[in-house]
Amino acid sequence: MERVLIIGAAGQLGSELTQALANIYGGDNTIATDINPQSLEKLNFCRTSVLDVMDKDAVRKLVKDENVKQIYHLAAVLSATGEQNPLFAWHLNMESLLFILELAKEEKLDKIYWPSSIAVFGPNTPKVNTPQYCVKEPNTVYGISKQAGERWCEYYFQKFGVDVRSLRYPGLIGYKSLPGGGTTDYAVDIYHKAIAGAHFVSFLSEDSYLPMMYMPDAIKATLDLMHSPKEKVLIRSSYNLSAMSFSPKEIFESIKTHYPDFTISYKPDFRQVIADSWPDTIDDSKAREHWGWKHDFDLENMTGDILKHLPSYSF
Repeated sequence: MERVLIIGAAGQLGSELTQALANIYGGDNTIATDINPQSLEKLNFCRTSVLDVMDKDAVRKLVKDENVKQIYHLAAVLSATGEQNPLFAWHLNMESLLFILELAKEEKLDKIYWPSSIAVFGPNTPKVNTPQYCVKEPNTVYGISKQAGERWCEYYFQKFGVDVRSLRYPGLIGYKSLPGGGTTDYAVDIYHKAIAGAHFVSFLSEDSYLPMMYMPDAIKATLDLMHSPKEKVLIRSSYNLSAMSFSPKEIFESIKTHYPDFTISYKPDFRQVIADSWPDTIDDSKAREHWGWKHDFDLENMTGDILKHLPSYSF
C-alpha cells in the first residue's frame, strides 16, 4: 500500500477525507497532520503528527522518512477569514502550494491533490451554468490564490510531469465538523441552530443562490478523481464540480419540514459581496465526461441525513 500524507487533516474537508483514505490505505499508511495538536485527537484511526506546512524542512523530512507517495494538501485560509488578513492568506495559500509542488517534483511523488474552489470565479463570470473555461476575475484574496494555484498546478504537470489533480469545490456541507470561516458556511451553521432550537441569523440574503455539495459527495468526487487512470484526467488546472444550488430561504424551508418551529432572519454582511461575485450554478460536464463523476445527494435527502445524524454527534 502507498503511504499517504494529509496536510490540514483536521478541517471540515480533511477530517472526513482522512477517514476515507484510512479506510482505503489503512491507518498505518495514512498520516494525518495539522498545526493544531488538539484537533488531531479526533483522528485516532490513523497516524497523526503536528505539522506546520510552512516549515519546509519538517515537511520534507516527514515525506522522506515515511516514504510518502501521495500528498493531499488541504491547508488554506478560507474566503471570509482571508479577507481579514489578505497578505497572510496569500502567503500561506500560495507559498505552501508552491513548496508541495516543488517537493513532488524533487522526490518524484506519485500524486498530489490540491483543492480549488468556486472562488476562482468573479463578478464577470457567467453566473448560470458557469462553464469550465470562462472569464475568471476573483475579487477575494482566497479566490485570487486559488486562480493562481490552478495555473501553477497545470504548469508543474506540463513542465515537470507532476501528477497533480484538483477540484473546484462548491460550498461544502457536513455535520462532522464546525464551520471554518468560509462564505458558504451558513449552510453548515443553520443545521446546528435548528437542532439547538435557536433562531438563525443568515449573513446572506434570502435569495442568494450558491452551488453546494454534501460532504459524502465531495469525498466521493475526490477519491474518484484521484483513483482515475492518469490518461482520463484531462484537465490539470482544476475541474468544475457540482451537485445542487439553493438559497438560504430554500435550505431554511427544507429544515422546517422537520423542525416546524425553526425561525430565521436575514442580516447580510461583508460576505454578501463575496457571495454575489460567485456563480449560481456550475456546469461540471467535463468531470462527468472524463472520469464519470455523478453526485448522490440533493437538498431534500441531504437535510434528512444531517438532521438524522447531527443530534448524536459531539464536538
